[in-house]
Amino acid sequence: MADATTYDPLTTAGTWGRRAKVVVYALLTLFALVYLVPITVVVLNSFRDLGDISRNGLIGIPHSFSLDYWVQAWCKFCVGGTCKGIQPFFYNSVAMVVPASIISTAIGAINGYVLSKWRFPGSEVLFGIMTLGVFMPGQMVLLPWAQVLGFLGLTNTIAGLVFIHCVQGLSFTTLFCRNYYVNIPDALIKAARIDGAGFWRIFRKIVLPLSPPIIIVTLIWQFTNIWNEFLFAFIFSSGTHQPITVALIALSGGGTAVHQYNVESAAVLIGALPPLLIYLFGGRYFLRGLTQGAIK
Repeated sequence: MADATTYDPLTTAGTWGRRAKVVVYALLTLFALVYLVPITVVVLNSFRDLGDISRNGLIGIPHSFSLDYWVQAWCKFCVGGTCKGIQPFFYNSVAMVVPASIISTAIGAINGYVLSKWRFPGSEVLFGIMTLGVFMPGQMVLLPWAQVLGFLGLTNTIAGLVFIHCVQGLSFTTLFCRNYYVNIPDALIKAARIDGAGFWRIFRKIVLPLSPPIIIVTLIWQFTNIWNEFLFAFIFSSGTHQPITVALIALSGGGTAVHQYNVESAAVLIGALPPLLIYLFGGRYFLRGLTQGAIK
């Protein structure tokens, strides 16, 4: 009599587990490739000759590589000291993003400190009202902001955009910092108050030294969101005061039939470099900060 085949449930389960992993990894690889196709096309086109693109289409391998299109995108030519590339608009974005990110993060840290460690009657209600801004679409505040900027004389200025993003970003920065500071033991704050330390001294000597993870998170968050923001930049700026997100639209043909796809691709990549570099060098700190209480 022939021996019956032995059935081992552990071996069978292990085999199916390995097959499931292969399927999952294959699907993830496929999705990653699909996701990377657009950026790959843009990168390749930024080095391709316009004739090559016209003959072979937007999707194709470059027959020659040239950095001239990056130079043209940065500063195509200058007439009377005026640059016709994205260079001045890039600097506009830098002048807008850096102060707006720093100021909104600083105010958010103070707000989070107050709402977590110096609670007062109605503080929870105030925190709930402030976090409504996280869910409020920007279109709802266009008219109020137009009136405020007009009253302050900040219409069509970089300072006006800085002011808008400082206020608009407070909901996120306050939420992040408040949820992070809740994890700081209250005993530290009480001991410092018993020793005679006041509001600002406790903030400087105790809270701030414990804050680098959440400060990095909020700075990266604010930098990338403000840099990529389009609505306020489009509505409240024009001409030479536009950030790069709006200027890229004008560079992409301006309604004309002729498109310099290589120059436009290079301009898009130049505009995307700052947030990409921020995530490249600060991504690990961003994830570390999130896992330490930035978002619950």
